[in-house]
Amino acid sequence: MLARALRTHVVSLARLFGSARATPGVTGRVYATPAGATAGARSTPGPGTRATLESGAGVGARATPEPGAGTEATPVLGAGVQPSRRGAESRDAQMECEPECRVLSIQSHVVRGYVGNKSAAFPLQVLGFEVDTINSVQFSNHTAGIHDCIKDGTVGYAHWRGQVLKSDELKELYQGLRLNDITRYDYVLTGYTADKSFLEQLVGIVKDLKKQNPKVIYVCDPVLGDKWNGEGSMYVPEELLPVYRDQVVPLADIITPNQFEAELLTGRTLNTEKEALEVMEVLHAMGPHTVLITSSDFIPSCENDLLVVLGSRITCKPDGTNSKEKIRLEIPKLDAVFVGTGDLFAAMLLAWIHHHPDNFKLACEKAVSAMSHVLKRTLSCAQAQAGGGKPRVAELEIRMVQSKRDIENPKVLIQATTL
Repeated sequence: MLARALRTHVVSLARLFGSARATPGVTGRVYATPAGATAGARSTPGPGTRATLESGAGVGARATPEPGAGTEATPVLGAGVQPSRRGAESRDAQMECEPECRVLSIQSHVVRGYVGNKSAAFPLQVLGFEVDTINSVQFSNHTAGIHDCIKDGTVGYAHWRGQVLKSDELKELYQGLRLNDITRYDYVLTGYTADKSFLEQLVGIVKDLKKQNPKVIYVCDPVLGDKWNGEGSMYVPEELLPVYRDQVVPLADIITPNQFEAELLTGRTLNTEKEALEVMEVLHAMGPHTVLITSSDFIPSCENDLLVVLGSRITCKPDGTNSKEKIRLEIPKLDAVFVGTGDLFAAMLLAWIHHHPDNFKLACEKAVSAMSHVLKRTLSCAQAQAGGGKPRVAELEIRMVQSKRDIENPKVLIQATTL
């Protein structure tokens, strides 16, 4: 996710899902919209009165007589709760009684902006997960367009500073967790890595976690490269490819490669949707039960304002046989370049598959729709900041906190088609 040492997840919103992670000069893959209104509250305090505030459309505060002077505001949530919040509040109440669900996320980190762990941790926490992060790199900001202009001419940040975590430092951090017996995880999430020894060390960690808890689910975004104008290029050392292909993918339960990465991992070329579905079968045979190809460039010319995401999941039925589900989602392109969206998408996919374990189609619809809300809002805010001009990279940083409600309870904007 950053400058060649950190693949920049630049989502050329014409490549929305095409490169939605964060690393050196990479592109992102997704989008957003404003959330619901906020309820006001009124109170008419007077001597011997306590104002009890109720949230809700048109519901004000009621005054409850009480001895003594002064007023005290007591928030109360009741029937007045806005419809757009009911799902999230219901889930909040459920989470109070649910057992802890913990994720170990090993990705990049930036001080300013959202890529890697900065993109993944917040939405996972909002959706009820405990998130432990290890930062593969720690940079001041993302490095998209540092030395030149991004694909569409948008100028990136002029400078960056930071550190890269070494494989022995990763090992030391994990040993600290191991010695304290705090390595029980439900999920592992990984993204950009630029060093072969670091990636091999990561493989060892995932194996150890699966040994401790055979039910742990490993979600892998195999950050290797992307296509620009039909030409593919890697933005990590080529020596990482055999490690991903022979060691990482066989360990993974869920993978989210883009079209170029799927081609690299399988040694096949994708020119049609039929070929993409065949490649997904090859990836299944390598190990993962769930595969999403998060961008494609074989869309018919009449639909060149759309990006296509293909998903496939194999489920073991009670009788021991397998069932297979394949879906297609068409995503409207946005005319902008974002960074860190791939990291956000992988996190959202993990969360919604967890919350809807028996409804793969709905989980994907919610993950993609949440991304759409986030990116639409981000673009709208960036355009407002730019005052009619072209937004700068700094203005296109994801509006994560502002999109909290859409992350918690996304309105499904994009329906999946079952293939």
